[in-house]
Amino acid sequence: MSAVPYNVRLSDGADSLIILDQRRLPLEEAYLELHTREELFDAIRSLAVRGAPAIGIAAGYGYYLCAREDADKPDFFSRMDDAERYLASARPTAVNLFRALARMRACLKRNALSERNELIAKLRLEAEAIQREDVGANVKISEAGLTLMQPGMGVLTHCNAGPLATSLYGTALGPILLAQERGYAPKVFADETRPLMQGARLTAYELNRAGVDVTLICDNMAGQVMREGRVQAVFIGCDRAAMNGDCANKIGSASLAVLAKHYSVPFYIFMPLTTADPDTPSGDGIRIEERASEEVTELFFRSRIAPDGIKVYNPAFDVVDHSLITAIVTEEGVLRPPFDVSLRDALERSRSGAGDRSRKE
Repeated sequence: MSAVPYNVRLSDGADSLIILDQRRLPLEEAYLELHTREELFDAIRSLAVRGAPAIGIAAGYGYYLCAREDADKPDFFSRMDDAERYLASARPTAVNLFRALARMRACLKRNALSERNELIAKLRLEAEAIQREDVGANVKISEAGLTLMQPGMGVLTHCNAGPLATSLYGTALGPILLAQERGYAPKVFADETRPLMQGARLTAYELNRAGVDVTLICDNMAGQVMREGRVQAVFIGCDRAAMNGDCANKIGSASLAVLAKHYSVPFYIFMPLTTADPDTPSGDGIRIEERASEEVTELFFRSRIAPDGIKVYNPAFDVVDHSLITAIVTEEGVLRPPFDVSLRDALERSRSGAGDRSRKE
């Protein structure tokens, strides 16, 4: 697969984090340079950087930058605990955020007795490893997903699970981009994804730029597209997967799954195994983030479209029941039901592979 520049990366001096500001797409490609924990928190919370894997990568680099900033403080380790809690509070649903921070904390503890400069260098290497492993996972997910596609196939997408949501190729969009490169000529219908329009602003932008035949539809048109036989599969990403296969993704995903079941359209989840949460048995244990009412009552906080004083319920995610999922595509291949078995087996294979790589290194 052809590469594109990372959307999340360290500056040349490794003293700040550079991110593509997704809030300004598709009209403007602008980058933010983040130096402080407050700036990183705001970038994650405000969706300047978004997508579960990309959030985890940003958090890893952010933890390193916090350590770099506080290296000479006498209460260094206490400040790092505070930094972890603060960054973890930016968004509650995407498990990659918490796993990346936990991994950075473990690196800190392993090297706690090292010279401070050496410790900071180890943290940077760990953050870079998180990103490098995400790239590798996305390549494998894309190749596995391609086995589910046929030339000219119609695919429905929801929200954004492309390069913008990861570090390079993407998850649910990865197979589509790979199919385009290899001459499959896929036809994609992209849900706009209310209320923040990630499908319209980001997925349509990425696919159109890659030359994919993409058609933008409103969310409530998905059933008609399925009824007309225009799509042969639904591809979506995932922000947290429970161990029974229940998957939390952008709000509207569960409705799509019900529609797909009715119209006998296969429904596929694409995710790296870092998105699986071994501590969550079922979707009932996934905390759903609720966001500001202005995301619903105003168009990008500029033009009001609802009456003043109206009550708003704005969950950012919903949970797709495992019974509605045809397969979960990961770097360990295409996982089929029962997911409580196949997902655990995949996690075990992944851990074993990581152990083998560690021993070789």
